[in-house]
Amino acid sequence: MMPVSATADTHCPYCALQCAMTLTPSPGDDAPVSVSGREFPTNRGGLCKKGWTSADLLARGDRITTPLVRQPDGSFAEAAWSEVLDRIAREVTRIGRKSGADAVGVFGGGGLTNEKAYQLGKFARIALGTSRIDYNGRFCMSSAAAAANRAFGLDRGLPFPLADLDTADAVLVMGSNMGDTMPPFVQHLQGARARGGLIVVDPRRSTTARLTADGAGTHVQPAPGTDMALLLGVCHVVIADELYDRDYVDARTTGFDAVRRSVSPWWPERTEQVTGVPARIVRDIAHRLAGARSAYVLTGRGVEQHSDGTDTATAAINLALLLGLVGREGSGYGTLTGQGNGQGGREHGQKSDQLPGYRKITDPAARAHVARVWGVDPESIPGPGIPAVQLLASCGAEGGVRALLVHGSNVVVSAPDVSQVRAALGRLDLLVVSDFFLSETAQLADIVLPVLQWAEEEGTMTNLEGRVIRRRKAIDPPPGARSELWILRELAARLDAPGAWSLDPAEVFDELARASAGGLSDYSGLSHELLDTGLAAHWPYPQGSSGTPRVFLDRFAHDDGRARFVSVRPRRPETPHGSELSLVTGRILEHYQSGTQTRRVAELNEPNPRLVAQMHPVTARDRAIDDGSRIRLTNHRGAVEADVQLSPDIRPDTVFLPFHYAGSESANLLTSAATDPHSAMPEFKNAVVTVEAVA
Repeated sequence: MMPVSATADTHCPYCALQCAMTLTPSPGDDAPVSVSGREFPTNRGGLCKKGWTSADLLARGDRITTPLVRQPDGSFAEAAWSEVLDRIAREVTRIGRKSGADAVGVFGGGGLTNEKAYQLGKFARIALGTSRIDYNGRFCMSSAAAAANRAFGLDRGLPFPLADLDTADAVLVMGSNMGDTMPPFVQHLQGARARGGLIVVDPRRSTTARLTADGAGTHVQPAPGTDMALLLGVCHVVIADELYDRDYVDARTTGFDAVRRSVSPWWPERTEQVTGVPARIVRDIAHRLAGARSAYVLTGRGVEQHSDGTDTATAAINLALLLGLVGREGSGYGTLTGQGNGQGGREHGQKSDQLPGYRKITDPAARAHVARVWGVDPESIPGPGIPAVQLLASCGAEGGVRALLVHGSNVVVSAPDVSQVRAALGRLDLLVVSDFFLSETAQLADIVLPVLQWAEEEGTMTNLEGRVIRRRKAIDPPPGARSELWILRELAARLDAPGAWSLDPAEVFDELARASAGGLSDYSGLSHELLDTGLAAHWPYPQGSSGTPRVFLDRFAHDDGRARFVSVRPRRPETPHGSELSLVTGRILEHYQSGTQTRRVAELNEPNPRLVAQMHPVTARDRAIDDGSRIRLTNHRGAVEADVQLSPDIRPDTVFLPFHYAGSESANLLTSAATDPHSAMPEFKNAVVTVEAVA
């Protein structure tokens, strides 16, 4: 593995902040390159622990560099690329002929480059002919996307540049702990903190919540599952106290009267009874946001990963619309994308119901446009498939998926109710996993394909603010590893698939741009060459434009140009009874997603090598649990053992588990596979458990 250039300007392989970094050759060091932060609007030269240590992964001894094939005794044996690709093509053809094209499924990932995400969607639909494709972004962004599409007609995580937050007087943060998940983000909250206007809603006193100390803002700790009730209470105050922007509501929205009626029962005292948030705080939030010259409402997974996540995100949007924040420079609503390419990954064909450019797969005009780019008959493109939870549940079932190709995802850690997912994968005729480490999902595979890491490839990513950025190659990959673009081309050739299957990411991007032209997420004015000039490229970026750093300034994306108020009502969440506790899951500073990468970095793994639960001291005392002892968390779905850390920073009725751990330490052994009816988002953030000491 040798450096191919003196330096390479690229971006971090982890979260959607996509911090800019420079890679420099470092011969003789443990890593082949050294990392330095690079000036960029999102991170301004800063990186978190994950970014600083990201190069450690490039020289790992357990890197997969040769295809692996499951043997009759359960072990893996190395095999030649031609052998495994021939077998995959032969098996998916056999299964398709026997059980239909939809018996072959594809599961993608929000960490794939735009080029790979695009090509994977194209491969599923015209090489395999299957509708059965979805991706792990369904687990993290789908409710926010559904809410934004319903309200605005367009889903872009942040419809404004992140740097706009710098001058905010007030920022409401709900369901996000960016202090741990994307630490360089915190610098953009300093203006609101200086003005005492940072409002953080979280059942735990998280790293982000602690930023409100010493007069910098307010930390609000509602009961788990009551975020929507809190938002309805704040909306009630905004309307009842006539704090809403009447001119904005009249000129730029529809549906106000229905929302006014729907929030009328949520006076502050009733809101307090449901959420536990004092009525005076409910009133203060409303007046603080309404009185701010510049205000923002930001949501994250804690709000959205519920079976009513779309409606909860909608309640947050309703609040932002009442205050006239959306589409006004210096204010706004946004949702914080988690995965590195969570935004771009859902725009160009990995989702079961979408074609490139954020086009609906059921739209005849959209199908015709994409078919022209692909060189196929529109009728040959399958219709909508099924979302991730349903797709995984169908594996091995009668009439379901018999073969599954997994790219960039570790579903046996990241999916809800993972014991059922493991069982489903075990029923498949063929499981193929493409990864650079032997992840927990790869360990169950029949065939494992070694692919490239971030510093070994060219491509593009789209960060949380809709900015399309360049990922650049810094080192040559190990001789046996291959790009997904190469794998898809080789399989497409074996399957006699129509269309072009370029190995050049720049050419694939050009095709993506043509396929997206005229769509909601239009990239048609962009190219690798243009992005290499360093321009700020926020989509939509149609040909002849200079991009759209701030959307909705003139109109919303609905035909009439107006945003939609949508009235919502809270459902009753699963609540603890007796000695039960509400389980909250989330991220911690050192780890990312399923931990496949970060658990392999010594500096990141050593502080938390095992699963650690957070619990209130009073709760622990009632159960004879000591700080640092071992506990067991159980419900009807499964059981998990963890070390316990006692802290007054969490509500006494709640226990917290990070979701980065695998096997018997997987928090998702306890989470529910119930899904939101609008987005198919799983119910990650509402489970009830019993906790006891382990002798």
